[in-house]
Amino acid sequence: MHQLTALLLAAVLLLGGCASQPQWPEHTGSSASHVIDGVPFHPQEAYQCGPAALATVLNHRSVASTPESLVDQVYVPERGGSLQVEMVAAARAHGLLAYPLEPELGAILQEVEAGNPVLVMQNLGLDWWPQWHYAVVIGYDRGRDRIILHTDTRPRHSEPIRPFLASWARADHWAMVMTPPDRLPATARPLPWLTAASDMEELGQLPLAEQAYRTALARWPDAPAARFGLANSLYAQGEREQALSQFITLTREAPELTAGWLNLATLLARRGCPLAARHAAGCADTALPEAPAPRGNTAACPLIHCPAK
Repeated sequence: MHQLTALLLAAVLLLGGCASQPQWPEHTGSSASHVIDGVPFHPQEAYQCGPAALATVLNHRSVASTPESLVDQVYVPERGGSLQVEMVAAARAHGLLAYPLEPELGAILQEVEAGNPVLVMQNLGLDWWPQWHYAVVIGYDRGRDRIILHTDTRPRHSEPIRPFLASWARADHWAMVMTPPDRLPATARPLPWLTAASDMEELGQLPLAEQAYRTALARWPDAPAARFGLANSLYAQGEREQALSQFITLTREAPELTAGWLNLATLLARRGCPLAARHAAGCADTALPEAPAPRGNTAACPLIHCPAK
């Protein structure tokens, strides 16, 4: 078995040696080299690279954790390792938003330059004989064609870029950054960020989801999904007046969004504003279900006007 392993690894290296010079992506403002200083390092025990790599990222975000404390959360004994879904779930459980990167080297470099360690998955074997491994990218050096990793028992390991790219490709270019919900990754785009925020909301982490939606709204004020998510998260936390205000703003900014009108109508009906609720439902060309009887002072109900069509 050891001879077979050696032969296979030799074959991988020979194949890599025949490859052309790797192309570093062009990125305006990107430096020739960069290393994130002060990223903690945890040596990886056998088959437990997942807990060690995750603890590295959590500690960098000032989350107290150790590989030992994460084993039960992410290590799957039957698999002899950690699955990506467990890694993401554990990050969320510790209050961080797990953001998937685009499958390209440039995304990793931008995040590193912004001070965000990148959790990557590699296949150190072959497609038909995989050896899965987690590492944390903390730097790069274009001039020397190197990527800098915290990996296995080696802190700040300088790895040639070509074998790194090959092993990363064999793991389907899986890469994540994990940030607090008030901090966007350098490569953040609306849909992946809002999807990650929605995942936190579904897990019941409502204050964190609310913050993630507010962060998105500050960055992308014209993204109706950000305000929609914020309004829903406020409502789920019992902040009905704030939710109502957000839904009213949403229907003014994005009147074509039917779901916004329907949620506004439902909230108005529960507030005891049946007339306003029916108007809101009518703006969505939808009949409102039987509304409850008015409660309290209906003069406090907002006036709803459909946009001109």
